[in-house]
Amino acid sequence: MAHSGSGSLLYRRNARLDSFLQRKLERRVYERIRAYEPCVVLSESINKVYMHVVLNDECVYLTEYPPRTLTAAVSFRRVRYIELVNDLPDFLTGKHQKRCQHIRIVYVTEKPAAKQRNWLKRDKKEGLPPAAPPSRRNSHCPEITSTLQEFSTESSQWRKEELPPVLKHTRSASCPNPETLGLIRVPQPPPFHSPSVSPASSPSLSEKSLKSLESGQLQRRIGSVLSRLLRRGCVDSEEEREAELHLYAVSETSRLYLHLQSLWNSFSIRSTLLLDPLYRRRNCASLSAPAISWERTAHLFGQLRSELLQDGISVESMYLLLQELRTAAHRSVMLRRLFWRSSEVCTFLLCTLEGCLHGRQSLGGLYTADQLLLSSLIVDTLAIMFRETEVEAARLSLLSAKKGALASRMLLALICDPQPQTHSGGSLMDSELQALLAEYLDTAASLLFELLLVGHVTSRCVSADNFLSVGWILRVLQPHPHLLSFIGYQVQQVVLILTGLQGSVLSPVQSVLLFQRLHLLLACLQYNSQLAQHLRSHFREEFRYSVMPSGSEVKLPPHYPISRPTLRLVEHIRTLMLLR
Repeated sequence: MAHSGSGSLLYRRNARLDSFLQRKLERRVYERIRAYEPCVVLSESINKVYMHVVLNDECVYLTEYPPRTLTAAVSFRRVRYIELVNDLPDFLTGKHQKRCQHIRIVYVTEKPAAKQRNWLKRDKKEGLPPAAPPSRRNSHCPEITSTLQEFSTESSQWRKEELPPVLKHTRSASCPNPETLGLIRVPQPPPFHSPSVSPASSPSLSEKSLKSLESGQLQRRIGSVLSRLLRRGCVDSEEEREAELHLYAVSETSRLYLHLQSLWNSFSIRSTLLLDPLYRRRNCASLSAPAISWERTAHLFGQLRSELLQDGISVESMYLLLQELRTAAHRSVMLRRLFWRSSEVCTFLLCTLEGCLHGRQSLGGLYTADQLLLSSLIVDTLAIMFRETEVEAARLSLLSAKKGALASRMLLALICDPQPQTHSGGSLMDSELQALLAEYLDTAASLLFELLLVGHVTSRCVSADNFLSVGWILRVLQPHPHLLSFIGYQVQQVVLILTGLQGSVLSPVQSVLLFQRLHLLLACLQYNSQLAQHLRSHFREEFRYSVMPSGSEVKLPPHYPISRPTLRLVEHIRTLMLLR
C-alpha cells in the first residue's frame, strides 16, 4: 500500500483499519494491499453482515466492522468469474437499496465437495449387503483358534505359506466400525501361544478345519475388494465445487467492483506468465533475496532517472538503461509507483518513441532494426508501469492533466503501420525486420490493453464522453491513418491462433497476448460503431465458421489461470461479431 499521504490512494483512508492491518500483517504483505471498502457480505458461512473487504493482489480478505480478526475469503487463483448483478436486495430499503452495487464472485472451494463420511452414509442407504448376525460372524473364530493350536509345532516357513495372515485391526476416522457399512467382518484370531503338545501327538488337519480356513480367506478377499471400492469412491467424491461470495456495496462512489476486476485480471496475467521458465528467470526476484525498502528503491530510481535524462546520451547507453529499468519494474511495484510520480521519465520515453517510429525513418521509408528494437523496449516498459498501479493517484493525475494530453500522445505514438512500404510502393523488409516489427506490434497490443483498462475504470466513474474513458480513447485513435490496418492486424493474429494455423498449444506468454488482443477487439465492438462495422464486414465469416469455442479450448491448457477468462471472451466476441 502506498504511504506517501492521503492523496496516494483512490479510496478513502480508514485510520483505524489501516492501523489494524499494519499490526496484523507483515510489511511486504501490507505493502501489497490495493484497496478496502465496507459492504454487506453474504456467503455460505456469513449471513448479511456489514464488514470490511480488504483486497491485495492475490486474495480477498474480510474483517469485522470495527476490525478484530482478518480472514482470507477468496483467492484470485480460484475465482471463476466476477460480475455485477442487476437486482434490488430485499434486506435494504430506500436509497441504499437503489444505489447498491451487488457483486457476485463465483469461485472454486478449497475443500472437497463431500467428505468420506457422507459418501459412506449415502451408500449405506442405497443398500450395501446387510451385516451378518453376530452368531454367524463369531462362529468361525473357535475353529480358526483350534486349527492354529493344532499346527503350532510345525515349521515357521510352513505356517507362513499355509496359514492366513493375521490382519491388523484398524479403523478409519470416517468409518470407525465396518459393521455399520454392512461389510463382512474379517475374523481376528487370538494371540498365538505355543502349546506343550509334542509334534508327534498333533492330530491331522480335519476336513472341517480346511473349510474354515477357506471361508476365512474368501471373506478377507471380499472385504479387500469392498475396501478398494470405498477408497476409489472417496477419491471420486473429492471433486471441486463452485461457491459464491456476494458483496453489497452501498456507496454511490464505490469502486469495489472495478478493483476486483482489475486485480483479478492482473493476477491471471501475472500467474500465467510465471508458468514460463524463461520469463520467471528473467523478471522475478529470488525468493531468498531480502526485500528492498521504499527509501532504497527511491534512491536507486533517482540514480537511474538521472543517468537516463542526461544530455548527449547514446542510443546504446539508453537501451541498456531502459533494459535495467524494465527488469526493475517487473520486480518492484514500488518502482512502478515512483515512475508515475516522476513525469520527466514518462515524457522522455514518449518523445523517444515518437522520434523512433514517426520522425526518423530510413530514406527508403522503412523502419530500421535499431528503431524497432528501441521502440519495443519503450512500449514494453510503459506497459509494465501500468500493472498493479491502479490505486496510484499520481498515475491518474499525470494521464488526465491538460485534458489527457499525455495519454493522447501515448495513444497516437504507439500505433504504426503493420505493413510499411517504400516510397515507390513496394515492401522490401527482410525476415529479421519483419520479426522485429511483429514483436513491436505484440508489445503495442499490450500497452493499448493497459490503457483500455484505465478507460474502463474511468467509464464507470465519470461520464462516458469524458476524457480517458474507453470511448474517448477510441475517438482519439480514430483519425490515425494506420488505425484500421493496426486493428486489422491484431484481429488477424487472433483468428490465426484460434483457427489452428499456428501450432497446437499456446505458451503462457502467447496466452496472455491472446487475452489482451481479445480485450482490444471487444472494446472496438462495444464502444465504437464505425470500428465495429469495419470488423464485422472483414472478419464475420472467420468468426462464423472458423473461430469455435471448442477449438479455443485445445489451444489453452486448463492449468493456465488465464484460460477460463479467455474462453469467456471468445464466446462473447463471437456473439457480437455475428450480430447484424
